[in-house]
Amino acid sequence: MSQPPLTETPDEIFAREEEPVEGLPKEEDLPPRARGSVLGWMQANLFSSIPNTLVTIACAALLVVTVPPLFQWAFVEAVWSSADPAQCRAAEGACWALIEQKHRFILFGLYPFDEHWRPLLAVALFIIALAVSCYPGFWRPWLAVLWIGTLGICALLMWGGVLGLTFVETERWGGLPLTLILAAVGIVCAFPISIVLALGRRSEMPAVRALSVGFIELIRGVPLISVLFMASVMVPLFLPEGATVNKLLRALIGIVLFTAAYLAEAVRGGLQSIPRGQFEAADALGLSYWQKTVLIILPQALKIAIPPIVNQFISMFKDTSLVIIIGLFDLLTTAKTALTDPPWRPFYVESYLFAGLIYWAFSFFMSRYSLFLERRLEAGAKRA
Repeated sequence: MSQPPLTETPDEIFAREEEPVEGLPKEEDLPPRARGSVLGWMQANLFSSIPNTLVTIACAALLVVTVPPLFQWAFVEAVWSSADPAQCRAAEGACWALIEQKHRFILFGLYPFDEHWRPLLAVALFIIALAVSCYPGFWRPWLAVLWIGTLGICALLMWGGVLGLTFVETERWGGLPLTLILAAVGIVCAFPISIVLALGRRSEMPAVRALSVGFIELIRGVPLISVLFMASVMVPLFLPEGATVNKLLRALIGIVLFTAAYLAEAVRGGLQSIPRGQFEAADALGLSYWQKTVLIILPQALKIAIPPIVNQFISMFKDTSLVIIIGLFDLLTTAKTALTDPPWRPFYVESYLFAGLIYWAFSFFMSRYSLFLERRLEAGAKRA
């Protein structure tokens, strides 16, 4: 069936489409809005409607009531430097002098005082390696060599016993280095295990699927503190008489197993979100199971699962504070232990704020970096 001939030229069609729609206000009739300016942003985001305006006013009132007194307490009337707790008790503001006097114990715990430069250097090297790894341009094979070398140097600094360094047993490690060790090793070891568990739970082999489901549901059914307790108390019972397991190793085993079970469910969610056509296309190309999984399915699934995976990373980083159950002094425990000095005991708020700020800084970094990865991968997918 042939189409009827056009009765309008292209110029007439374009001119008709540019005519204003009846019933809609013309642009010159709209209220003035300074696009790109502060006032325009406020009008569009803070005062765009009556409910939005009421919420904005309520939040502004809350800030006016809370921020000035908090600023007065934290900065104006605070005691920043003093070796005498009596000066803090006489002041009405925060006692940051506590952090000045106790910061080395809070950061490094029971580590020998004269050797604090070693964990400090280890933490600095770890942060530098982490910063280098965050830049996509450095995602090359040599990055793995960098991490192996960095972790080896950090272990050498923490343990000692060679090159004239005093040997320090792991029971004396504490504070921020211990928290970073537990978090980093837990993430690195738990992530590949979680992928295997997620694939096993979706396996067509009943034995593999049953083992994966049993492990995941068993670990997820108990709190982390119970897993740590079992790793600390029950594991030595199954060892030969006289054999011992390092406390730090027990904690790492418990954290890795617990984190892997939760990460496995996040990875499985990403796998289930992949369209069936992706699997069928990979099969049509003649790819084997592992080629299909590694080259086609997993990259897409992990990109989708970035938010829940990073959320679990952040949760695990904060859950390292539970290792006190087996006698390890993490950052939060050292902040609490620093208050056992009676003259400084009333200023617990400042100690917990200091530790909380460190936890927040690392958690905020992980959160923002996950957003960066999502935007980068999304932009790459659009270009492709």
